[in-house]
Amino acid sequence: MSAVSGLVDLHHHGDRDTAPGLVDLAVNVRLPAPPPWLADVVADSLRDLGRYPDPTPATLAIARRHGVDPACVLPTAGGAEAFTLVARAVPGADPVVVHPQFTEPEAALIAAGRAVSRHVLRREDGFRLDPAAFKPRGEHAGADLVVVGNPTNPTGVLHRADDLRALRRPGRVVVVDEAFMDAVPGEPESLVAPDLDGVLVIRSLTKTWGLAGLRAGYVVGDPALVARLRAVQPPWSVSSPAVAATVACVSARAVAEAEAAALAYAADRDVLVRELAAAGLTTAAPSHAPFVLVDTSPLGTGSVREDLARVGFAVRRGETFPGLGPTWVRMAVRGPETSRAVVAALADLRRRRRVA
Repeated sequence: MSAVSGLVDLHHHGDRDTAPGLVDLAVNVRLPAPPPWLADVVADSLRDLGRYPDPTPATLAIARRHGVDPACVLPTAGGAEAFTLVARAVPGADPVVVHPQFTEPEAALIAAGRAVSRHVLRREDGFRLDPAAFKPRGEHAGADLVVVGNPTNPTGVLHRADDLRALRRPGRVVVVDEAFMDAVPGEPESLVAPDLDGVLVIRSLTKTWGLAGLRAGYVVGDPALVARLRAVQPPWSVSSPAVAATVACVSARAVAEAEAAALAYAADRDVLVRELAAAGLTTAAPSHAPFVLVDTSPLGTGSVREDLARVGFAVRRGETFPGLGPTWVRMAVRGPETSRAVVAALADLRRRRRVA
């Protein structure tokens, strides 16, 4: 499970599976645009565009939100920039990326000239991480940089914080992609904690707040490691609008609003999973994220993506995630009406394929 094998497009993301006129279930951004109060914050920041941006207000606001020292915080231009900084600044001769997960961390490591190994989780195990693989005498005992998502994109699996902490050892850095953690009610398994030794947690603000075009995210972690990232980050990387948006999105008001949205996501996700089950389709594992990974193999060996597009729905293809194939599709959680409609389309496709 360790060697990198099989060619996949690591730079393929959900936005490439959408098209005008389709109901977008391929991209995991919750809102088509930021809420009015947040849009006003961004608009007000435009008055400062003549000055170079200062990330200090965002750094302090993030530190307050998570109860950590500002030295543990680095605002970034979305989570993707953070992965690039990690690939350039965090040492390690044996980096391991846990798959299936968001592919940009591996792509960034490869672009930085790093040789990468993969640890591919199995459906038979519920796509759940077993830290024993990274312990002495385990398959990846020598890994000195481990990257894992939580909750994981695309499976939606929420790994236990204790299992992630068990990955730590002297000389190893553990990077946890928590881009969707604010969509989990209460964020119970987050690794943001007083003890951040050897840990870097990467967060995104673009998904929950409809800010994909603005690029807003941050890192919370071991201050020595954060200093390494800061040293290679390009000057003025985080724009003034992104700084303003970050301050707003980590405020008490926004955190409460995100929690309410997370609870709504959970209810809507339950509807989608029940509808899929009624149609004879299962998800990869219990999802704790605003998306589900669907096994469409009962409909045949090929992908259903193009068939769904013909009837108005865009879904994220699975075969560009290491460890998955074309019969897997990721579907964003939307309202019950949309969920019932797309599952009805899948059920109709199943009937037509049986007739054919």
